[in-house]
Amino acid sequence: MHVMFKDLLNRLIQPDPAPITDGDARLALTALLVRVARSDNDYSGDEQRLIDQITQDRYGLPAAEVTALRTEAEAMEAEAPDTVRFTRAIKDAVAYEDRLAVIEALWKVVLADGQRAQEEDALLRLVTNLLGISDPDSALARQRVSK
Repeated sequence: MHVMFKDLLNRLIQPDPAPITDGDARLALTALLVRVARSDNDYSGDEQRLIDQITQDRYGLPAAEVTALRTEAEAMEAEAPDTVRFTRAIKDAVAYEDRLAVIEALWKVVLADGQRAQEEDALLRLVTNLLGISDPDSALARQRVSK
């Protein structure tokens, strides 16, 4: 495994993680998008393109960096601990507004294929809770992206 991921994962899952840099937060949050997209065992090209679009819109990265970020996030997701520990670690290290923006992005990924698979729905409810996002905020996020 890439040393950078291992270091970041280790820092994230410390008992009391310090806030992480923007670049690390970007990677961790993108890895969470990948995890949700993979949760229904159908990680499609559409979902990958949507993750690229989300990261490009959110972080203003050039296309080559967007693809590199997703590739790194896919590798990190594969190595990340269970969703509960991974998500709690992100909650402790990333600001509420950024976490709320991720919930909005996660809804985009879940709704991308026009269906809300039970696995995706259940995982999104879990992730919302673990990220410390209120149910009303999550519902508003879903409404914003489903228009």
